[in-house]
Amino acid sequence: MLEIFSIVLPIFLIIFLGYLSRASGKLGEHAASELNKAVVWIFLPALLFKICATSHISEVWNTGFVISYVLGCILVFFAILFWRLAQKHHLVVASIDGLSAAYANTGYIGIPLCVLIFGEFGLKPAMIATLVVVVAVFAVAVTFIEFALQKTGNVVQTITHVFWALLKNPIVIAPILGFMWAATGYQIATPLMHLLDMLAIATSPCALISLGLFLAKKQTSVQTRSFIPLVVTKLIVQPLITAFFAIVVFKLPTAWAHSAIILSALPTGTGPYMLAELYKTDAKTISQSILWSTILSIISLSVLLTLFNS
Repeated sequence: MLEIFSIVLPIFLIIFLGYLSRASGKLGEHAASELNKAVVWIFLPALLFKICATSHISEVWNTGFVISYVLGCILVFFAILFWRLAQKHHLVVASIDGLSAAYANTGYIGIPLCVLIFGEFGLKPAMIATLVVVVAVFAVAVTFIEFALQKTGNVVQTITHVFWALLKNPIVIAPILGFMWAATGYQIATPLMHLLDMLAIATSPCALISLGLFLAKKQTSVQTRSFIPLVVTKLIVQPLITAFFAIVVFKLPTAWAHSAIILSALPTGTGPYMLAELYKTDAKTISQSILWSTILSIISLSVLLTLFNS
């Protein structure tokens, strides 16, 4: 548990710095939204482009692992999405909540944790999971959100508007451009790579500070939905689904199966909060989901590791 806590602790500290910055008045009431815009339009696209442009996925590909992990994410996403729709919530809200239950913090927690547990091998599943989370799951959620925001009743016009909206969305277009660059086989020029590195490394800290700033704001809106189902789904249901496919269906080797389950059991990353702020929806449920899933993951991940070592 101490090893996991040492990995998770910096996340709490960065969130707390954001909280203190707002509570002390050093940053203003609009700081959370403005910083989040910088993350969505500058830092995160740079990170997505860099990951996709420099990934040699064929070197680490494991089909059974990918399908197991993707199904764990997608099935959870749609389960929460349809559940929220059944509760009469808007498709935008349902999509963001679905993302919150499916979007794991693979980059900030998953990579160091997998390397800690599995050594150098841990980089392989962690890298695949990061690509799945930041590209596939994010893209699905954004597509549903953009579809929900279109007002036209004509199906063809709606699809056309969604298509163009996605092309203008930096979170969607950045990985597409990255994969296109990777397909050329050319390396990124050193000055450009340094620029991408500098921008990409700011993504997680700025998103976490923005989250802390938001938590320090006085909430005037009434919370219409609970974060508890999202946390339970993220920390318990998703890893159970992934375990079924990894162990029962695909019978993956132990290291691959265990890494798939651990990566599925990670707490919610900051991605859903970014979208909640970007699309001007109530971000309180999402911020609480991120905070409490991160806190409780210290216990849940410790239990998983104990079971694996028993």
